[in-house]
Amino acid sequence: MKKIILSIDGMTCSACSNGLEKYLNKQNGIKSASVNLVMANASIEYDEKILDQAKLEEFVKQAGFKSLGEFKEIKFESKTKKEKVKFIIFSVLAILLMYISMGHMIGLPAIEIVNPHTNAVNYVVVLLVLTIAFMIYGFDILKNGYKNLIHGTPNMDTLVGIGVISSFLYSIYGMYMIIKGNHSYTMNLYFESSAIVIYFIKLGRYIDGLSKDKTKEAIQKLVTITPEKATIKVDGIEKEVTLDEISKGDIVVSKPGEKIAVDGEIISGKAHLDESFITGESKPVSKEKGGKVIAGSMNYDGYIEYKAERIGKESTISEIVKLVVEASNTKAPIAKIADKVSGYFVPAVIAIAILTFIIYLIIGQSFSIAISTFVTILVVACPCSLGLATPLAIVVSEGLCAGNGILVKKSEILESAKKVDTIVFDKTGTLTYGKLKIAKIINYSNIEEDKLVQLVGSLESKTAHPIGKAFTDYMEEKNLKTLDVEEFENIAGFGIKGKVKMQDESKAEIKERKEEINDEGKVEAEEIIVGNAKILEKYQIENKYLDDEKTLSEQGNSIIYVAKAKEVIALIGANDVVRENAKEVIETLNKNKIQTIMLTGDNKETAEKIAKQIGITKVVSNVLPSEKAKTIKDLKEENKFVMMCGDGINDSPALANSDIGVSVNTGTDIAMDSSDVILTSNNLNSIVNLIKISKKTIRNIKQNLFWAFFYNCLMIPIAMRNIKASWNIN
Repeated sequence: MKKIILSIDGMTCSACSNGLEKYLNKQNGIKSASVNLVMANASIEYDEKILDQAKLEEFVKQAGFKSLGEFKEIKFESKTKKEKVKFIIFSVLAILLMYISMGHMIGLPAIEIVNPHTNAVNYVVVLLVLTIAFMIYGFDILKNGYKNLIHGTPNMDTLVGIGVISSFLYSIYGMYMIIKGNHSYTMNLYFESSAIVIYFIKLGRYIDGLSKDKTKEAIQKLVTITPEKATIKVDGIEKEVTLDEISKGDIVVSKPGEKIAVDGEIISGKAHLDESFITGESKPVSKEKGGKVIAGSMNYDGYIEYKAERIGKESTISEIVKLVVEASNTKAPIAKIADKVSGYFVPAVIAIAILTFIIYLIIGQSFSIAISTFVTILVVACPCSLGLATPLAIVVSEGLCAGNGILVKKSEILESAKKVDTIVFDKTGTLTYGKLKIAKIINYSNIEEDKLVQLVGSLESKTAHPIGKAFTDYMEEKNLKTLDVEEFENIAGFGIKGKVKMQDESKAEIKERKEEINDEGKVEAEEIIVGNAKILEKYQIENKYLDDEKTLSEQGNSIIYVAKAKEVIALIGANDVVRENAKEVIETLNKNKIQTIMLTGDNKETAEKIAKQIGITKVVSNVLPSEKAKTIKDLKEENKFVMMCGDGINDSPALANSDIGVSVNTGTDIAMDSSDVILTSNNLNSIVNLIKISKKTIRNIKQNLFWAFFYNCLMIPIAMRNIKASWNIN
């Protein structure tokens, strides 16, 4: 199966998007199709053996719309001056039409040349001309309604089209009778009904379009946040270029007051950057050599040079936009229910209108009354609000989440997040900053401490784990270079191992450690094992240092064992700092009766100390990735709705198994791929915000659906009785 997102032109309302979606899903070779009205695109999963892009675009054309090719970017086009002028003109024409056709009924002075009593022919011709103008204005509505009726997916436009054309044709007949001399038809014309129905539908869509423009504009701000041009250094000379001209590896210059052009790493200089658009943190962040910069950040006060790393579609901004677009192309279960109900609602309304028309004729009402009632039922029952109730709320909420540093991959998360009753947190890098520092080294070998750190640090440099970063930072402080590593292996949940080649040593130093020397006079690389206590069990290495481990653990350290030749040669303690607002977040969750659990591969003593510090009462420690996933499954079997928040490779199985997986942005790629939500600000308070937004979104959708159904259900019986009652009174 292959997936493609096509840009669609010609969709004007939810009826259009729903009709296109239904038509696409009926086609052979299409597994699923989701049409997004706000983003004006269609996400299609199809069998590439049966279909290709050209055939998919042909389906779109058959449904009455136009494909603009593969979706590349969000194109924001606000209501143009031309559209506004057109709407104003038709507003004036609508007032004129109503004055001519109904002004005399409420005592307004008649325009003699089009007076229905004295100049009936002029009167009916003017009404016809004005109505034709409105029919042209609303041709897209009539066309879409016809297309959907032909395809067996009648929608709102179908209701409007049938009503408008029926009343228009009947009025044409009345006009013919008037021209023949039968002026009794003068008061039984419905030209103005056809025109005004189209006008009000257009009015609704114009207002709705303004709302959708605001939503798209909010997302578009992410796209346009990067500068159009940047300065790069070529052979020491500064050169101004466009963003498209920047390549990976280029040295880009940023001066005070300028925006960062592309994602990269600072190679020189220091500055305070405003990253609030992506992190939600209003306070400027200090950045210096080695720090990462994000495209769109504002440089407040420093001169920096940075190496371009992620450009174009790979940039953070592009990924955010992609995630927002993909999320808005998925549908929450509540939206699917609304779509399904709408699918039955439209045919039911058409049936009721036809049945009412027939009954009115049977009971002796005139044809004009019957057709007027028929048209009224179709018009008042148009389910446009029903179709918009969910998607607009979802898209607005997704934009709100993105603005708060929460990237939601699937829109159903916005519905399900409110059901969370248990949140499981990883410790290192999630509840803590993951910026570990080497606190204590207990050396049991005859290897010098710096050499020992060099051995372990060279291995750890091959990982993305926070402990690895702690060792590389420590080596930088000690000016120790990284050694060559062979046969490196990451053992998820246990640690790492590999062979490290010692260099720049004298034979005396090597002999003193009683290591083997090869024919070239170099030490043979020996396997080094680094990890937690479980790695010793795995390789059947005796642990003689449990007392030392306990002492380090009680001091809040994460424990790293170093083993060589089936023997522990060192015990290292690394400590971390708890995230600034972790305690506040846990307290808020507990107050909302959401159970919080710490799930970590770290030792029990360290985990419980951190948990007690922030208010978590349940701790599951010393667990492997598979055991983390099992813990999540066990909780779900207890009918818990589980959210898992993590950041590492070992968290990915648990993230995938949870009802909602949340990854912090500093996490590994695999963790973010396994998650449903990414916290770009790395702020745990975003979890609380996500749950709040979810609750408000669902409440908003339910209110929208209620009033949409209430209005339609109320107006249909009124339309069926109203005109008959007024006829009897007259």
